[in-house]
Amino acid sequence: MKKPPATTPPPAGANQLSRRNFLKLGLGALGALAILETGGASLLFLQPRAAAGEFGGVVTAGASDSFPAGSVTEFPDGRFFLVRAPDGGFLAVYRRCTHLGCSVSWQPAENRFFCPCHASTFDLHGNVTNPPAPRALDTFPVTIEAGQVRVNTTRPDTRDNFTPDQLAYET
Repeated sequence: MKKPPATTPPPAGANQLSRRNFLKLGLGALGALAILETGGASLLFLQPRAAAGEFGGVVTAGASDSFPAGSVTEFPDGRFFLVRAPDGGFLAVYRRCTHLGCSVSWQPAENRFFCPCHASTFDLHGNVTNPPAPRALDTFPVTIEAGQVRVNTTRPDTRDNFTPDQLAYET
């Protein structure tokens, strides 16, 4: 019968981490950190970003009597123009061109909206006066509560042309 070999004590420093195991541990920790950061960034991306008074929510434009009849006021944070029609009605016109989505600007001297990308123009109510835009500018719902004009920018309303029933009046 053979005797089992005598066990020898481990060499000094055997409890120390080898270089290979250290690298495995370090790369594993970095991988876990990358997964956590990606998950956190994804959650932040999916959260609604609409702040009060900005695009994607309800914007309080101001007191209804502070907008003179026939005026156009830009709200850059809300991404719309508030039009006060000559008869006193309100219309919130989205500033995106219906052709390719460029930002339109209001030209008071010509009394029109102008798209710099392909020279589409729109009248005071957002109707196309010079193509290539295929339809009128989109609008946002307007409500007037306690003398304050509020514009709901959560979803634009598409339309082909302006009709008087699109105007909001103070009741």
